[in-house]
Parts: sequence; C-alpha cells; structure tokens
Amino acid sequence: LVFPGGQVALQTASLACARDGCRSVVFTPGYQSTVESPLWAADNGGITEIERRPEDGWRVDLDEVRKAIRGNENTTKFLILNEPWNPGGILMTLETQSELIRVCRENDTIVLCDEVYRLLEHEPSGETRLPSMAAAYEKGISAVTMSKPWGGCGITIGWLACRDLSIIRKLIDVQYFGTACVSRASEIQGRMVLASSDFILKERLEIIRTNKESLRIFIEERYREWFSWKRPNAGAIAFVKFEGPWTAEDLGRHLAEVGISIKPAYCFVRKVGVKERGLVDYFRVGFGERKFPLALEKFAEFVESHEDSWRRSRNVDNTQRDF
Repeated sequence: LVFPGGQVALQTASLACARDGCRSVVFTPGYQSTVESPLWAADNGGITEIERRPEDGWRVDLDEVRKAIRGNENTTKFLILNEPWNPGGILMTLETQSELIRVCRENDTIVLCDEVYRLLEHEPSGETRLPSMAAAYEKGISAVTMSKPWGGCGITIGWLACRDLSIIRKLIDVQYFGTACVSRASEIQGRMVLASSDFILKERLEIIRTNKESLRIFIEERYREWFSWKRPNAGAIAFVKFEGPWTAEDLGRHLAEVGISIKPAYCFVRKVGVKERGLVDYFRVGFGERKFPLALEKFAEFVESHEDSWRRSRNVDNTQRDF
C-alpha cells in the first residue's frame, strides 16, 4: 500500500491495528511515531514502553518483551519496532529478530517494523541485513520510505508491505479515509529513482561509511574526553553521549547559535523525562550528507573553543563534591 510519505504509513498502520482495546508494545527512546502513534487509535488500550538502555548496548530486551506480551490479560496484539534503530543506528541480530517473532507468533501479535534505514547496513557485504518483517513473519508489516535509503525526501512516497490479507484490508479501510490517492507525479519520480536503485544505494553507502569514519575519529580519538558512543552499524545516525559539564539540551542550544543542529534525547522519549531515564547527556547526530565533514569541522572548532571552560567547570564540580 502506497502513501504520501513514511509518516502517513506509520500512522495508518497504528490507526488500523491499535484500536478496539488493543494494547501496544513500543520501545524508548525511539522515533516519535513509533512510540506514540498507537495512542492516536480510537479506543486504544494504551502502550507498554520498553526501555533500550545504553549499558545494554541499546539492545531489545527480550525478557521485557515476553513479560509485556504475555501480561495485560492477553490484550497486547500490536508491537512497533524501529530497525535499524533510530536514534542510534543499531541493528538487532538475526537471532534476536527470530526470537521476538516467535514470542509474537505465540500471542498472535502483529509487528509493525519501521525499516526506513534498511539497505543502509554498513558492512560491505550486507551480512548484517535482516529479513524485512513482512518477509520474516506472516503477521509482520514493513514500513519503508523513499527519503532515507535513496535520499528522495521531496518525492514523499512511503509504503507498507504485509502478507496477511486480513491486515491489509484493515489498512485499506483506514487509508481510504486518509490518503486514498497519492500524487501521480510522486509515483513517477519514485519509479525513476528505483530504476537506479543499485547506483544510488552504492553512492549513499560510500558517503555514509566515509562520514562514519570521520565521526569515529572525532569521538574515539580527537575528543574522547568529551564524547562516547555505541558505534552504529546501519543507517546514517548515531546516539552520542556528551561527557562534559552540560546536558545535551544545553549543548544543542549552544551549537544552534553557531549553526549546528543536533537532536537531544528529549526528542525521543515520551512523558517521563530524559533525566529520569538517564539520557540527559545523549543526542542524535546525522552523518548521511556530503556536507557532513564541513559540519564536523565546525563542531570541532566549537569543542576546542570550549574545552578549557569545560575542564574548569568539571574541576569545580569535583572540588565541591570533595567538600
């Protein structure tokens, strides 16, 4: 089913599948639509949030998934994933995907997987690539968009893939009242892009791998005193921890003053704040564009202009704690 962008596709899936008292499982921190969209459905049964934690390498906790799905009086019939994971660019293993599907199959739970960064796995052989959820699970729905793998943001085409006809009928019923027709011009442009898919993906991955190495040097070598991360293995995003005296929100505000944009962790959590979740120092950075090296050097200049004051501030904090 084709939609005017991936955002509408995600919204449609949740409106169709999370209604009539259905409880949903979501993962946080996460892209806003994958966390909150079930709450938009009529008569939804609420959501169970499962945290992805830095100390666990941001992995999906399968024990928490089992607990969430098997509890709640068997009303949990919808689960939303984001793989590769946004904001961290981390991809689960095939073993984790298989076990998660097994647990959902036992409970007849539909799985919607936002796969917008799929096809952008960093390994040259693509050996870390997972099967799409639609291919791997009979009740799986895969959400895809032109904007990320192919860089076709202005085309505004996204789609849902699913093998279960009863689920497809639900999706069509909701789609009809939202976006029954997609721009013909967008469809034509989308076909043109997909006709050159191999060339575009190859070029995109070359840019991503080059930029990722520059970011790795920035974080792990040049400024390891101030930054740390779980190195991403897919997509064009990373979730970075600032080790300095500011919160990531403060860092983002100061960076914005010099024309650099980051997304602090509060953009990826619901209600309960980033402080309570231990995420106050984290921010997302994107590295999928050709101009990224210029932005990174600007960032380096910013760091070097503030390092002395950060050290002084940290020393003051340490002295106060000693007293």
